[in-house]
Amino acid sequence: MRVPIRHIAGHLVWSTQGSVWALYRLHPGPDAQGQREETVQGTHVPAAVREEQLAKITHLVRSLSGAPRLFGLCAQVDPGEIALRMIEGIEPAEQVPGGGRHPWVENVDATLDLLDDQEMHRRTLWLAVPLQTEAGGLQVSASLGAAWAEIAPMLGMRPAPVARREVTAFREQASRVETALAGGIAFRPARPAEIVWMIQHALHRGLAEPLLAEAETSDLYGGQMQGGVLRSPSYADLGQVRLQEGGIDPGLDDVDELKGTGSVTRSGCTAWWRLNTGSPLGRRWLQVESETGVGYQAQLALAECPPAVAMDTGDLFAQLEMLDFPVDYTVDLTLVPAEKAREQVRRKKNELIDQADQYDARPTGMPASLSEAARDLGELDARLSRTSVEVEVQSVTVLTVWGPTAAVCDARARALAALLGGADYRAVRPAGLQEALFTLGLPGTVRPGTVREFTQHQISEDWALSGAFTTAEVGDPNGMFLGIDLDCGTTRPVMINIADAPKVDASASMGIVGDLGAGKSVLQKLIAEAVWARGGCAICIDRTPVREWATFARTAARGRVQIIDAAQAQVSIDPLRMFDGPEGRHYALSYLTLQLGIGPMSTSGEVLHHAVEQAATSDTPSMHRVLEVLEEMAASELGKRQDAAATLAGLVRVVATNSLARMVFDPTLPPVRMDASSASDMIVITTTGLKLPPEAAFANPEILHQQPLEALIGRAVLYLIAAIARQTAFEDPDRFTAVVLDELYWLTSSAEGTALVHEILHDGRKHGAGLLAGSHTADELGPDRGLMAYRALARTADRDSARRGLEFVGLDPNDPELVRLVTTGLSPVGQKGRGGEFLLTCPRQNTGRIKVSIPRIPRISNSVTTTPGQRSSTSSSSAPAPLSGDAVENHAKEHA
Repeated sequence: MRVPIRHIAGHLVWSTQGSVWALYRLHPGPDAQGQREETVQGTHVPAAVREEQLAKITHLVRSLSGAPRLFGLCAQVDPGEIALRMIEGIEPAEQVPGGGRHPWVENVDATLDLLDDQEMHRRTLWLAVPLQTEAGGLQVSASLGAAWAEIAPMLGMRPAPVARREVTAFREQASRVETALAGGIAFRPARPAEIVWMIQHALHRGLAEPLLAEAETSDLYGGQMQGGVLRSPSYADLGQVRLQEGGIDPGLDDVDELKGTGSVTRSGCTAWWRLNTGSPLGRRWLQVESETGVGYQAQLALAECPPAVAMDTGDLFAQLEMLDFPVDYTVDLTLVPAEKAREQVRRKKNELIDQADQYDARPTGMPASLSEAARDLGELDARLSRTSVEVEVQSVTVLTVWGPTAAVCDARARALAALLGGADYRAVRPAGLQEALFTLGLPGTVRPGTVREFTQHQISEDWALSGAFTTAEVGDPNGMFLGIDLDCGTTRPVMINIADAPKVDASASMGIVGDLGAGKSVLQKLIAEAVWARGGCAICIDRTPVREWATFARTAARGRVQIIDAAQAQVSIDPLRMFDGPEGRHYALSYLTLQLGIGPMSTSGEVLHHAVEQAATSDTPSMHRVLEVLEEMAASELGKRQDAAATLAGLVRVVATNSLARMVFDPTLPPVRMDASSASDMIVITTTGLKLPPEAAFANPEILHQQPLEALIGRAVLYLIAAIARQTAFEDPDRFTAVVLDELYWLTSSAEGTALVHEILHDGRKHGAGLLAGSHTADELGPDRGLMAYRALARTADRDSARRGLEFVGLDPNDPELVRLVTTGLSPVGQKGRGGEFLLTCPRQNTGRIKVSIPRIPRISNSVTTTPGQRSSTSSSSAPAPLSGDAVENHAKEHA
């Protein structure tokens, strides 16, 4: 095969056919410094976003001229790329003797095992624009250089170099093109290695191909200015392949019995009916043989488009992602100005009038198709007349499928044709034109004249509806492997990185909404485990009677977990023992005024303040010492202060003797270790046994004072728990901390819990912290839920709750299709293998449907689920939680 490239200078390509092209990468992602990144569109977008995207694409098409070409290529993704993205930004930790493998290494290995042998790809878009200079001499020079490129290989000579003035002239022309493209979708000039990759990709379809990730960072294949001329390296090795249309596949034909196989596969001169093989008309594929193997490709040309499509269903190219195999597309565009297009319309109208006159003379009359054609031409004429900047898009679209064998390739081609036929698109696989259509997909080639019969005529806005310039992506560029994109037919990994959100000036908080058993807790646990495994810290407030978070933490974060059980009182949360200086006195006084229900500016409040100050400055500061100071004041003071001290001492003694307050007033308990950075990576605070007043009581002080003592103690202890979580989360801004609050309604029913949620949502980003909250409805996330940058919506059977959930993730709550998806399409009850499906929205505002994957790591999979019968048999809901997590043995069956 002859390589169509003669020279490459940056993103400019000199073709062997005499043309010069400028190639651009569309939706390129971050720049070389990683500083600028465009907004990424998800699969599900609101109507306003879709209209804005349509306007940008329409503007882009109208700003082009001539005959540009769009390439939509599916780049292979290697599991190693995912592994590199998972460890990106993580500092290597020192190996602890006897500590085993790093926990994140286990996650990376599990991801590699899961993705091994999976067909993965990512959609990349490239725009090639032919350049024309005003100087006629440069065009003649380019043509002569192309002619010499055809002769030079026969003489063993290199292609003719390009003069500096020619390079400069075409670069100026390319800069004008870039100026015209500005304001539309994001783009950047393609790199020489990426241009070469486009050819390598086309030749290695169905085989292991070179990775685009390597080409994105490579400096190879570019030409250099030497002695006033451009000299490029040789590209001849790219063409060392053999193309055979309708080549024989050993899987379909009995090659061993073919005496003339060589003749058939090389020249095709031997009559096929004399051999034991099928007709060439049945072998409508292109066989590409290279040193790496033999691949099979099928090229389908779009031969007919529906006259009208709805805006919601017109995204033809976006719907190709739903197929379970990748599809490349090449769209060769010819842009005709409005005035010229109107002349063509008027000529067609005159032809229709002549045909109508001819049909009038027949007894059968005029067919209905003529009336429809006249109506379509009238509408086209009106739309072309609406604005002078309108253009008609005359496009030739080629769709390419491939496979390791001809049978797989043929089956995929038939499936694609059937899919398009269901949408009123007719795609043909012409025999004899496979190589010509293949050539159209190479950069720098001129459109073969034989494919002009497949030209489709559309207005720029109608063509923009096809979605050829759009890509969809879910999640973040790197981080933890969360699961698989369900809006893509092939395997497409989804990653999120909440710990890096504050570094890009985004909130690291996440809200998860869904029904019971929809997978909220599993998602929270996987993210929390990834946070500590990647070097962060997780603080979890667990209210479940089975202490599921404590069980999970002991197993998943073995040796790096601290359990604080409010009911068992094995550690002390005494604020005077935990916090030094003003912080301890502040939390102690706030706790006591809340617990006793007194005003801070009253006599009792002043006495209590004095007692806290005295206790804090003693040799052994503690809440028990506050009680002793009050008793001393009751014996030594006079008047109202004595009465207040005696009353306060009596009330504090009532609270201190209650078992639920023992962890606050017992001086013999060891205090909680607050140095999370060195003592533990996961802190679990279980609140089983604590009771709270009903939500209605907080609005009426009289009802609140009449609540049982257990409820009042639970409310005050919850304040201290919130203080611990807040203080630990905000302690070290350089180390990310996730505060995990499952079933958030229990916490936000009190003013203290609501204040904790409010503070983390508003100030967490500045301190390197984020809230990971789960609830059954979006309303339970609180009034500040709009500050959550990460949002997940699981199955929600109630339609009203489903609408509120859709509004929470940024989608149209009145869309019946989306409501049906949330109520019945996500993790349907009773269908095995469908668990863990979510609608996920990330800070880049890209929303898609994903399936969460549990890593095949026993320490995680054995305790992450809460489905009865699937929990670890060694976990106990009633056993006291130990101070430091000694991991339980892994006896349960692994759940993947």
